[in-house]
Amino acid sequence: MDEPALAPLRVLVVEDEPLVAIMLEDALQDFGYQVVGPVENLKAAIQLASSERLDAAVLDINIDGAISDSVAENLMNRGIPFLFVSGYARDLGLRFGDVPLLRKPFTTDDLHRAVAALVSRVQHPSPPAT
Repeated sequence: MDEPALAPLRVLVVEDEPLVAIMLEDALQDFGYQVVGPVENLKAAIQLASSERLDAAVLDINIDGAISDSVAENLMNRGIPFLFVSGYARDLGLRFGDVPLLRKPFTTDDLHRAVAALVSRVQHPSPPAT
């Protein structure tokens, strides 16, 4: 008897540059992920980060002139791994110091490696500290 296929991992994409959003969506789908979004504004991103079943997220740091830290905080509170993408060398401070940063411009191979590292945490979580 065949085993049921696993549902694809769901990755939230928050990106306000249309061409980058399309590239992210296409590449992630090609890698076998189900894309939630892409969303281009913080209000929608916060709502999805707070309520959707997500396995990981890719967040542009700067969304229409505002910093996406509120989205990141929602994801952190829910234990959802995420990475930032940015064309800026902006420091987000210690709170997000351990969050991976993928600098624009990046290749689809760079994206694939970065997201694969994120979702490996979902599939193989670290054991609890003793």
